[in-house]
Amino acid sequence: MSYNILSQHLLEDNAHLYKHCRRPILHWGHRFPNIEQELKQHNADILCLQEVQEDHYETQIKPSLESLGYHCEYKMRTGRKPDGCAIGFKQSKFSLVSSHPVEFFRHGIPLLDRDNVGLVLLLKPAATQSPAPSICVANTHLLYNPRRGDIKLTQLAMLLAEIGRVSVQEDGSCCPIILCGDFNSVPGSPLYSFVKEGKLDYEGLLISKISGQEQTPRGQRILSVPLWPKSLGISHSCKYETGYHSNTDKSTEDTEDSSNVPSAVSQDKSSPPSEKVRSSIEHQFNLTSVYSHYLSEGRRPEVTTCHSKTATTVDYIFYSAAKDDLTVQAAGGSTIHNGQLQVLARLSLLGENELWPVNGLPNEHNSSDHLPLLAKFRLLH
Repeated sequence: MSYNILSQHLLEDNAHLYKHCRRPILHWGHRFPNIEQELKQHNADILCLQEVQEDHYETQIKPSLESLGYHCEYKMRTGRKPDGCAIGFKQSKFSLVSSHPVEFFRHGIPLLDRDNVGLVLLLKPAATQSPAPSICVANTHLLYNPRRGDIKLTQLAMLLAEIGRVSVQEDGSCCPIILCGDFNSVPGSPLYSFVKEGKLDYEGLLISKISGQEQTPRGQRILSVPLWPKSLGISHSCKYETGYHSNTDKSTEDTEDSSNVPSAVSQDKSSPPSEKVRSSIEHQFNLTSVYSHYLSEGRRPEVTTCHSKTATTVDYIFYSAAKDDLTVQAAGGSTIHNGQLQVLARLSLLGENELWPVNGLPNEHNSSDHLPLLAKFRLLH
């Protein structure tokens, strides 16, 4: 599941978005029981939650999830906003190999003066009849500002670099990846296309058009080349360039306090110091979306968020797709896969026409301004 549960602090800071709501349904005392019931009802093996308010997480959300058999990891935003991203997983289904929080804020880099974060976990499936590869699960909430696509792309590149480091296996390939979150970008936008296609030629693109949130974007600034400064230490291939990476990692195999200890990563050979400045970025992952972003009848757009100002899709579950070119026939006709994911089912989304008759979001029974996304996967190995 991927679900932006709407931080109470942000709800109250942006009250103008909820003028359509009766005040009592906006109180946390009304909202939390509804959200808690949704999480219980869907009973997902893995939860990726955004806008999780820190005090509510510690006193209510985490205890509730732990009582349901989940282990929880959390990363709060680095600034004054008291919310962040959480990942919970059923301890009966997975064990934690390592936990990797990602802070997008960087001192001395004006492009990265925002406090958004991500969280990357490496999970080992419970014992099965045959060995199963670990799964890399990432969760994030990118910057909202529709006019700062340059920041969003750079935050995404930082997350992808961490996913690449965490997901690499002994043979150099990547384990299966599930990437969830609120990307504050709409389907078909340059940022969305970059995730799915693995490459973006960005020279000349307007910063205000990267996320596609505004039909008539304001501002004529174009993306700079290169997109981010070399001091960030990330190549155009969204890989770490330096030999070390300073994020805090937590591994079940290392009990020492590693909060100030950099962890080793391999040199990215695709970006030698003499590399010509490029106006494109790329990543190594074969990612696709669980959702098609259109309802079957009439090609009406699916909606993942709805409030007084908009009804659109900004939330996603991307995953390592199992495709024909990833499958080979072994001797005797048996099939071998390289550890990818196949979607078996997904929770249907709604269109705007279905939401406004129940007064949009939040409403009496749905207590976030986002809808939960849910997918059932088969792990091929």
